[in-house]
Amino acid sequence: MSAERPPAVMPMIRTIAMPADANASGDIFGGWLMSQMDLAAGNLAQRVAHGRCATVAVEAMSFIRPVKIGDEVTVYCELISTGRTSLNVNVEAWRRERSEEVDHRVTKAMFKFVAIDAEGRPRPVKPV
Repeated sequence: MSAERPPAVMPMIRTIAMPADANASGDIFGGWLMSQMDLAAGNLAQRVAHGRCATVAVEAMSFIRPVKIGDEVTVYCELISTGRTSLNVNVEAWRRERSEEVDHRVTKAMFKFVAIDAEGRPRPVKPV
């Protein structure tokens, strides 16, 4: 098995998994990890759409390995496509034990956003 490498894009979020984010066994809750991914993807979507965006779907989410308390979690995002009002963002979360130098992918998913106006109605995304 070849070594995995994180995506060759700038990280959108980097944080440390804390005890409040874990279950009794010391594994980080999937919901916490998903929220970090949504924050990161939403950040990219808003940059591309130049304004508010709402998450409308998360597709093909897979949890590959656990995240433990104290792990550094890095979330990478890549814009895959835009539609008239929508954006598709590929998101990967990676973990690294803080005393190690090896990164491991822990989850991935496709997040779909819709650009919205001040009233929450869909609005066009300017072409990238």
